[in-house]
Amino acid sequence: MYLTLFKTFFKIGIVTFGGGYAMISMIEEDVVRKYQWVDKEEFLDLLAIAQSCPGVFAINISTFIGYKIRKTRGAVCTALGTALPSFIIILLIAMFFHRFQDNRIIAAMFAGIRPAVVALIAAPTFSLAKSAHINKANCWIPIGGALAIWLLGVNPIWVIIAAGVGGFVYGKYMKSTE
Repeated sequence: MYLTLFKTFFKIGIVTFGGGYAMISMIEEDVVRKYQWVDKEEFLDLLAIAQSCPGVFAINISTFIGYKIRKTRGAVCTALGTALPSFIIILLIAMFFHRFQDNRIIAAMFAGIRPAVVALIAAPTFSLAKSAHINKANCWIPIGGALAIWLLGVNPIWVIIAAGVGGFVYGKYMKSTE
């Protein structure tokens, strides 16, 4: 089981470009659908916790999933599996970058990768919105949060705190009256 955990997250770590958010759909595919280690609802909860914690999102989510499945050893396997590919790739780039930094072909490849990374982040965002039951009545929450961060420079921590307090108030005082 530990080898399966490591290999699953190593594969995700090695083929995913664009950071942790681009990994969401791949993690969901393996963890929820293929191996059924967690269900969709629990996966969404783990995503929320991973996003709320300090540190690298991909490491956070992989650690939480590994811990859920096999406690501390599982968390170590999944965290190493996620981090090791990036470490190896960055090490290789650092060793050889000076030889290729002015190469037009390499620059063109990176220019082509950038839009694909945006798509890799956008696709799971829409999927998560659907799973989180975002609709016309509550779509103002993520839109307002994103605009506050992007346009006003509000720290994401304050957006998370405000959303948590708002959710508490809504659940405690308003939802019961609906």
